[in-house]
Amino acid sequence: MVEAERFVSGKPMRIADAVADVRSEPRGDAGITTQVLYGDDVLVFEDDNGWCWIQNERDGYVGYVVDTTLDRRASEPTHIVIAPRTFVYPGSDLKYPRTKALSMGSLVTIAGGEERRGTLYGMLPSGEAVIARHLVPVDEVTDDHVAVAETLMHTPYLWGGVSGFGVDCSGLVQLSLLMTGLPVLRDTDMQAASIGDLIEPDKDYQNLQRGDFVFWKGHVAMMASHSMLLHASGHTMSVTLEPLRDAIDRIAYLYGKPTAVRRL
Repeated sequence: MVEAERFVSGKPMRIADAVADVRSEPRGDAGITTQVLYGDDVLVFEDDNGWCWIQNERDGYVGYVVDTTLDRRASEPTHIVIAPRTFVYPGSDLKYPRTKALSMGSLVTIAGGEERRGTLYGMLPSGEAVIARHLVPVDEVTDDHVAVAETLMHTPYLWGGVSGFGVDCSGLVQLSLLMTGLPVLRDTDMQAASIGDLIEPDKDYQNLQRGDFVFWKGHVAMMASHSMLLHASGHTMSVTLEPLRDAIDRIAYLYGKPTAVRRL
């Protein structure tokens, strides 16, 4: 336990950019440790010279973001984006120039709906519009995290990424499970210690099944079938499918064999 004369309460704020980079230091050239998405609730503990030190309320991750990415919390989000990527328009017409792009997992408040030329739109309090079929109510979740990850196939690999615009290995796992209603921790080592239950793979990994998570030192993948895995790979620089046996042999050269297998 850390003893202190006082504890600082964080200021509740919300992410207003489509995706905000979270950095290890308050500098634009500092490394990206993770990201936060539009609508994420954060606590601000420090605001100085254009940078805020925040904590993501969902996973507890901390770091620095540019202060312009933050806004006050207004109405509670009602819907979550389920498409890998979607546009926000200034009104209910897809011919309008987009105002921003949102990633899967972004949270929005829908104040109503409109239809134009057969396309349904969810209307934001600002009057902006999102394609309605790209949204579901926040309490409506899927039960298949692999199916979610499959919709992100070919998404670019991005170190620290957690979005449909770019994702790393543990970010893909976190985002896919978020869409099933299961918030998990951010980094690979944290996930390896907390997701589901450990299982003991047999000699040739023949007892693995769809949905299992395979961990290496600094890497994680999910099984798309008993023999194929799906992961955000720095080898291909994308979300890709790969035979498990090939991945084990390829990764062993640099990082050794898998360290754990976990199952929900």
